[in-house]
Amino acid sequence: MLKSMHAAQKSPGTATEVFRVFLKLGLTSFGGPVAHLGYFRDELVLKRRWVDESAYAQLVALSQFLPGPASSQVGFGLGLHRAGWRGAMAAFIAFTLPSAVLMATIAYGATAFNTAVGASVITGLKIVAVAIVAQAVMGMAKSLAPDKTRALIAVLAAGGALLLGGGLGQILAILAGAVAGYFFCRDGAGSLRGTLVFAHKRSTGILALALFALLLLGLPLAAAATGAPLLGFIDAFYRSGSLVFGGGHVVLPLLHSALVDPGLIGDEAFLTGYGAAQAMPGPLFTFAAYLGVFTSGGVGPVAGAVIALVAIFLPGFLLLIGVLPFYSQLGAKPKAQAMMRGVNAGVLGILTAALYDPVFTSSIHTSLAFVLALLGFVLLTVCKLTPWLVVLISVILAVLLGA
Repeated sequence: MLKSMHAAQKSPGTATEVFRVFLKLGLTSFGGPVAHLGYFRDELVLKRRWVDESAYAQLVALSQFLPGPASSQVGFGLGLHRAGWRGAMAAFIAFTLPSAVLMATIAYGATAFNTAVGASVITGLKIVAVAIVAQAVMGMAKSLAPDKTRALIAVLAAGGALLLGGGLGQILAILAGAVAGYFFCRDGAGSLRGTLVFAHKRSTGILALALFALLLLGLPLAAAATGAPLLGFIDAFYRSGSLVFGGGHVVLPLLHSALVDPGLIGDEAFLTGYGAAQAMPGPLFTFAAYLGVFTSGGVGPVAGAVIALVAIFLPGFLLLIGVLPFYSQLGAKPKAQAMMRGVNAGVLGILTAALYDPVFTSSIHTSLAFVLALLGFVLLTVCKLTPWLVVLISVILAVLLGA
């Protein structure tokens, strides 16, 4: 399991503890994947100290490299760190369950967010996400870019991620950060306090990678050979989860192509579910539960929702498990330490870029929206209110002002 080599690190916890903490996060983490990283940092790095800033940034960087839902992969890894395999499953289930249940329920009444009040709720959630991500960026900057060199790496990474865009821009920003760290961050100033070490063996990682590849290549072949609707249904969600770089929003065109184009679900119903997903806490990938109710592959709506969820999350988790044992062995080497300083600064740059696009650009369209975002930021940073309370206040104000 994950272990942060920090003197102040607490002893391993239990799956029950992980479930309880991530259920709270699953109920209150609004605002999309970048905002989730801010919630995780606040709850698990600052408050509970499961890992330190450096170890957390390394896990975020690794998740940015891999396809799949980055925030859920980070949550899975944190659960693995805290309580082993049971903790990883507890983190996944608890963080995913609230929004998955809500999205499956909304599938039976898909007009819930086609009202003025529903639109105002979505607007309020987008606005408060700006404040949450801004708080996370400001806090992480103090530890991940404490000197001029790393601050410059972060700025260049942000610029590269914005100019190139998408998952490719993020990956190249992290790679550039690693190269810059190798050459310019060798002096050890602000050395990494936490290194990620994993107890599961290389053989387990290789098995996970082999299973990922087998399913990615084998499912479409099996579906074509047998004509079984269920295999085609599983393949659509697994393939979408396997090819997503750059955050949960990227999965939407993949799912649209896999489900709407063949006529398995109407475009209006698909877009209604997408709108509802914006208002949900937890991972955007739970949109799959909504779609699974409509396109169940012949197994019924409830089973369809469950299978769709497992299929879309599985590839990202298999990749994470596969890469972890190899990634951990780099942490103790001095040159790797220098590279990780650059990577950490690159992660900060990526989060800063994401604060602007898509978080800011998709949320702030008026002066009033900007004022509400500033209010949320002050409530978080100066008044020290808990994030869920700031979310509630922002949504209420958005609904009142929208009315």
